[in-house]
Amino acid sequence: MQNTTSLPEFHFIKISEDPDLQPVLFGLLLSMYIMALFGNLLIILTVSSDSHLHTPMYFFLSNLSMVDIGFISTTVPRVIADIQTHCPVISYVGCLTQMSLFIIFGCMDDMLLAVMAYDRFVAICHPLYYQVIMNPSRCCVLLLGCFIVSLLELLMHYMAVLKFSNFVKYNEISNFFCGSSEVLTLACSDSIICNIVRYSIGTIFGLIPIPGIVFSYFKIVSSIMRSPSSSGKQKTFSTCGSHLSIVFLFYGTGLGVFFSSSLSHSTKNDAVASVIYTVVTPMLNPFIYSLRNKDIKTALRKILSRILVNIPTIIIASSFSY
Repeated sequence: MQNTTSLPEFHFIKISEDPDLQPVLFGLLLSMYIMALFGNLLIILTVSSDSHLHTPMYFFLSNLSMVDIGFISTTVPRVIADIQTHCPVISYVGCLTQMSLFIIFGCMDDMLLAVMAYDRFVAICHPLYYQVIMNPSRCCVLLLGCFIVSLLELLMHYMAVLKFSNFVKYNEISNFFCGSSEVLTLACSDSIICNIVRYSIGTIFGLIPIPGIVFSYFKIVSSIMRSPSSSGKQKTFSTCGSHLSIVFLFYGTGLGVFFSSSLSHSTKNDAVASVIYTVVTPMLNPFIYSLRNKDIKTALRKILSRILVNIPTIIIASSFSY
């Protein structure tokens, strides 16, 4: 049997080497993580508790919130623990596990954004057939398809990493988590082959969601321009505005991290871009939807009013129990 001590270890870089900034980073990352958890859980609770939101659009939104919780939980708790322990080291198995979860949740985010764009395309361009096309069974099939595509991307990354696997005893990762690009760079000693594999996988799975989003919104804009009603145009833009904001935020930061890891040699810049991609985006998603969506705001007011009404009853009941 292979001795477990011979397995390689992976050392992360620190976001900041300044010891005075460590408490600030700890508090900032912890507060952002709590806000992301609270915001996404609130979206899930709102959609599940309000029957008016039991539609395909909010079904995919609640699943996007669940994926965002998994996405941010893959990296941030580990970074917070590393700041406290001052030991940014992860085992071989732990690194591959983190990379796997990061790929699955990241690809699920990509695919769900494409599915949500398709949902808006059907709702705006084919409103009479919307209930028929986006029936519950088809929504479940689309969600299952997103998961299958995520598993396929994970499988391709695993095959590439295990194919080369040129790890040494101590490996330094130029980021604060085990991303697929960083692990592949360490696994493959030839940078040219590494870039070919990275860009090939990125192109294959980037060609699935991005053209779908572009095509959907091209059709949506064409349909809006043909509409004579100005109020209808405004309502449609407000409906799609939240989704478009998240698309630009997610893909803008994601593509920035993807290309900067290959073109830039500054590990600090890569780490800052990765923080925006892995922490800021999942945190802002629920707030963008709740602030720009009238249905979500109405449902949130109902939930808050119920809570405020029940607080005196809970206080009185607890006082009598003593």
